[in-house]
Amino acid sequence: MPDSVISPQHLHAMAAVYLPQGDLEFLNKAVQFAQERHADKAYNYGGTFLDHAIAVAAILVSMKMDVSTIVAGLLHGVLNEGVANEEELQHFFGDDIANIVNGTTRITNVRYSSRLAHQVENIRKYILAMGSDIRVLLVKLADRLQDMTSLCSAAEEERRYKARETMDLYAPLAARVGIEWLKRELEDLSFSHLFPEEYEKLSSQMDSSLDERQAYVDEVIGILYTKLRANKVEPVRIIGRPKHLYSIYKKLVVQKITVDQVYDKVAFRIIVRTVRECYQALGTVHADWPPVPGRIKDYISVPKANNYQSLHTTVSGPHDHFIEIQIRTEEMDRVAQEGVAAHWAYKEGQKISSKDVRLFKDIKQLVQTLQEVEDPAEFMESLKSELYEPDVFALTPRGEVRELPKGSTPIDFAYAIHSDVGDTCVGAKVNGQIVQLKYKLQNGDIVEILTQKNQHPKRAWLQIVQTARARTRIRQYLRKEENERSLKLGREICDRELKKNGLSLQALIKSGHFRLLLKELGCSSLEDMLTKVGSGALTVPHMLQTLQPEGYAELEEQRRTELIQQRAQKLAAGKKTGPALSGSVDLDGVADMPMKVSRCCHPIPGDAIIGFITTGSGLSIHRAECPNLLATNSTRWVEVSWPAGLQQTYHTPLLIRAENRKSILATISSSISADDADIVELTARTTPQNLAEIEALLAVRDLEHLQLIKQHLQQIPEVLVLKRR
Repeated sequence: MPDSVISPQHLHAMAAVYLPQGDLEFLNKAVQFAQERHADKAYNYGGTFLDHAIAVAAILVSMKMDVSTIVAGLLHGVLNEGVANEEELQHFFGDDIANIVNGTTRITNVRYSSRLAHQVENIRKYILAMGSDIRVLLVKLADRLQDMTSLCSAAEEERRYKARETMDLYAPLAARVGIEWLKRELEDLSFSHLFPEEYEKLSSQMDSSLDERQAYVDEVIGILYTKLRANKVEPVRIIGRPKHLYSIYKKLVVQKITVDQVYDKVAFRIIVRTVRECYQALGTVHADWPPVPGRIKDYISVPKANNYQSLHTTVSGPHDHFIEIQIRTEEMDRVAQEGVAAHWAYKEGQKISSKDVRLFKDIKQLVQTLQEVEDPAEFMESLKSELYEPDVFALTPRGEVRELPKGSTPIDFAYAIHSDVGDTCVGAKVNGQIVQLKYKLQNGDIVEILTQKNQHPKRAWLQIVQTARARTRIRQYLRKEENERSLKLGREICDRELKKNGLSLQALIKSGHFRLLLKELGCSSLEDMLTKVGSGALTVPHMLQTLQPEGYAELEEQRRTELIQQRAQKLAAGKKTGPALSGSVDLDGVADMPMKVSRCCHPIPGDAIIGFITTGSGLSIHRAECPNLLATNSTRWVEVSWPAGLQQTYHTPLLIRAENRKSILATISSSISADDADIVELTARTTPQNLAEIEALLAVRDLEHLQLIKQHLQQIPEVLVLKRR
C-alpha cells in the first residue's frame, strides 16, 4: 500500500465538496458495511482490503462521480472476498449498485485450461457488463490504478504480468472513454514495472534537466501571451507540462535517438474562451513559428469518438526546438481530462448529451464486436486491435467520419459502416476514383463502398484488413460457411454408415434415448453431431459405438483390421486397391464440401482413393497406397470414388532420369506438350554420375492421360528412369 492511507473521514470530506447531504449519509452507510465485512482482511499488495477499497472510492470521488459509482467502488471486492453476496447488496444498496459490483467481480469458481483463458473470461465479463453500464469500467479503472500504485510489494512475475495487462488493455480502455490523465498514469506505472532500468534512467535524466526545462517553458509561455494579446486573443490560461515518461520513451525507441535529442519534452496548452479564438490562436502561432508538415490536426471540426476536441500543431519554436501546442476551449479541456466523466448521465439526473450518445454507441459497438469471439487468443487479439489510437479519418460521401488505424483498407471502412455493407463489398471509390480493396486509406479520403447482394467475405481479406471489427465478422462468416459444409458432409457420411449397420437417422431421432446418446457424444443437437462428424471432431466409429448395440466395438475393430490387411496384401503384390466400394461417398456429390486433394501423393482420376477426415478442414483425398494415409488413424478414413465426366486437370509429379546430352530437356518437354499436358513446374540438375535429373509437375486429365505421357517418354532412348512421385 502507498505510505498515505486514506481514512473514512478523509473520504467523507472529499465527497462533501460536491455531494448533497443525503448522498453523504448513503456513502457513510456503505463505509460502515465495508468496515464490518472486511474487518482486518489483508490486501494482496500490502495493508488491508478496506484501505484498498477506500482508496478506490477516493479515486472515483476525485473524478466527481455520482454516489452510486463511489459506493460500487467501495464495495467492488465484497463478492470476490466472499464477505457478502449479491442478494445482500441488493437489499442494502439497491439493484443499481449490486449490478455494478457484480460486473466488476472476477470469475473465481470455474477452472480454465490456461491462464490466458481465465484472464480472457474475466475481461469478457467486464467488457459485456460495461456495454450496459459504463460505470463498471470506471470502477475497474480506479481499482487497477490503485493496484498499480501498490504493486511494488508483489513478486516480479506478478508485477510484470499485471503491468503488461495494464499497458495493453486498461490504459487503452481509459483512452477509449477519454480519461487522458488516467491513461497517462497507468502507462507510466506499467512502464516502471516492465522496464525498471529504463524508467529510472529516463526519470533521472528528466529530473536533471528540470531547471533548464522550466526556464524554457516560462520563456515560451511569455512569448505566447504577448503574441496572442497583440492579435486580440486573451487566453484564459497557458500551461506548459512535461510529457509523461512513457510517451518520451516511445519516441526514443521509435526514432532511435537519445533523450538530449528530444526537443518536444514539453507540451503547451492554450485555453481560450471560444471556438473562433481557437482558430485565431492557431493562426497567430503559425505566423511566427513554422509548423511541421503533417503535424497539424483539427479535432474540433472532427472530434474523436471519445468526444475529444482540440487543435494540435507541432512548430519550430524558440532556439529551433520543436514544441507541441494544443489549443482548446475550457469545456474542451474539461472533456479532454475527464472524458466520459465530464458529462456523466447519472449526475443529478441530467439527460445524456448527443456527444455522449456517440461515445456510448461506439462502446456498444466494441462490445458487440467482441461478444461472439470465443477463442481466447482471438479475443485478446481483437480487443487490442479495437483499442487502437486512430490514425486515419476517412469520410462517407455524406460527410460522416470513420476513425480507423493506419493501414486500413476500404474493407475496414465498409465494416465500420455496417457488417452487411462489409459482407457485400465488391469494390470502392476513393475521392471519385475506383481503387483496389487493398488500397491503404489516407486522412480525408472520401470513400464510397460498392456492394452486390450475392457477394460474400473472402478468406484472403483476412490478410489485408486491420480492424478487429472486420476480422471478427469475416471469421464468423467463414466459420458459418465451413460449418454448413461440414454439416452436409457429416449427414452424407452418417446416412451411409448407419445404413450399413441397419440404422437410420430418422429411426434414431424417433427413439426416446436419442438425447441421452447425444449427451454421451458431447453434442448439443443432431446438427451439432453431424457437423462434428463432417469436420472430423467426432470420428465415425465413436459415433457408431455410442449409437449401436453392445458388441459393436469388437466388430468394428475386426472390420478395420481386415481392411488394413487387405490393402497391405494388395500393396505387397504390387496391385492397385481397386475402385472404391459401392455405396461410397461420390466426390461429385460433395463438391461443395471443405475438401482438398492431398499434395503428398497427388491423386488423379483413375487412382483408387481414400478420404481422410481432417479436424476442421473437411476431407483430404489420398491415393489408397499413400504411405502418409496408411500411417494415420483408420477410424477417420472415408471411402470415396471419382465422379464420371470430369473436365478439369490435376497436378501430378514425375521424376525423370536421363543421359545428359544436349537438348535432352527440350526433347522431354516437347514430348509432354505433344500429349496435351501442361508443365506447371520444372526443376533440373546434373547428378554426380552425369545424369540429367528432372522433376516435373504436370497438369493431366486422369490416370489414362498420365500413362500415355509416360509411354511416350519411355520411348525416348536417353530416358533411363521414369516414376511417379
